[in-house]
Amino acid sequence: MSKPFDKRIQEMNEMYKLPINTTPTLLPDPADKLKKFKATLIDEVNEIDEIIEGIKNGQPDIDTKVAIADLLGDIIVYCRSEALKYGLPLEDVLKIIMDSNESKLGADGKPIYDENGKFLKGPNYWKPEPKIEALLLKHKED
Repeated sequence: MSKPFDKRIQEMNEMYKLPINTTPTLLPDPADKLKKFKATLIDEVNEIDEIIEGIKNGQPDIDTKVAIADLLGDIIVYCRSEALKYGLPLEDVLKIIMDSNESKLGADGKPIYDENGKFLKGPNYWKPEPKIEALLLKHKED
C-alpha cells in the first residue's frame, strides 16, 4: 500500500533537508525564497514550449500526454513542498479557493469566460483572501 501524498511530500522535504512547518510560518528572507520558487516554477512552465514543439513536430499523442502529466505533476509537487515549508494547510486553502471559484457563476448560474477560457467573476463572487486569512489565523492559534 502506498503512502498518502502529503506524507510523501513531508518525507521528501525531510530527505532533502527542506523546512517543514506545521503552523503558518514566514521563512527567513521570504522575498528571496519566493524569488527562487518563482524561478523554479518558470523553469517548469518553460517546458510547455518543449511540449508545443513536440506537438508541432508530430510526436506521438502518448508522448504529449506523458509530458503534460509530468509537467503538471512536477508543479503540484513543488507547490505542495513549498506549502509545507510555510506550514500552510494547502488542502483547506484549496477548498476556500474552489468555493470562491464556484461563486463566480453568472446571475443565470452559468459560467462566464474570457477569450482564454478563464472564469470571470459573476455578481455573487466573493474574494477568498478574507477566509484564507481567518483559516491561517485559526491554524496559528491551534
